[in-house]
Amino acid sequence: MADEELSFPTSIGTSDADSIRLLGHDLATELIGQVGFGELAFWLVAGRRPTPAQVRVFEAVLVSLADHGFTPTAIAARVTYQSAPEALQGALAAGLLGGGSRFLGVTEDCGRFLADTLAGLTELTDLTELPTDDAGWDTLALAAVTRARAERRLVPGLGHPVHKVHDPRTPVLIALAEREGLRGPHLRLFEAIGRVHSRVLGRTLPLNGAGVCGAALADLGLPPELLRGFALLARAAGLLGHLAEERRTGIGMEIYRTVDRNARYTPPDPA
Repeated sequence: MADEELSFPTSIGTSDADSIRLLGHDLATELIGQVGFGELAFWLVAGRRPTPAQVRVFEAVLVSLADHGFTPTAIAARVTYQSAPEALQGALAAGLLGGGSRFLGVTEDCGRFLADTLAGLTELTDLTELPTDDAGWDTLALAAVTRARAERRLVPGLGHPVHKVHDPRTPVLIALAEREGLRGPHLRLFEAIGRVHSRVLGRTLPLNGAGVCGAALADLGLPPELLRGFALLARAAGLLGHLAEERRTGIGMEIYRTVDRNARYTPPDPA
């Protein structure tokens, strides 16, 4: 097949000798200096330019997920950097690879859980359309938590290893979404889960920040199956900050030495 017959369609970007086009716009004359990075990231994934209100909520989510201190992802990045300081990309990648079901991945897990619950509205309840009041949302949330408990599944977005009573990010993000007119069905369902889950689980857990981020992103119309990508996008900035600090302090090497000095051999359990 001749080259001129080949075609690889894309709505993202193309370039030639004289120009670069991104999302149908000239990068140099229409985007650089005129579009913020958060707006562009949203636009690239959604295929539509976000409104100013959507940008504010979206960027608030990114800020809330950027860094949480010495988490396993940050430690992995720092220790990897000490092992291979010539490969910054390896250290950054090591931190991002730790984004899973316990750290960062909850954003996507929660968004998927909420979206699946909304899609299964009529299977779970007698409701035929989305609730219009807290009582209706509570009914749906109770059914969702009950089903998860019966299936021995965790409800993503409930509980936090540090914030045992409440996560300080959660009310702030919900209030922001409300002010911007973007407190939609995913957030309302998530809030309802916070109100009713103790009836099923027998204990009260906080709605965590990663979960509320997933709900907020889903309410922005972003695909639930891509939400972990936004968490990783945010955490990349935090990890880069950790690596910049690592160059100055060398804490990663001390972490390694501390573990190494305190390692004790114990025979394996025969069981």
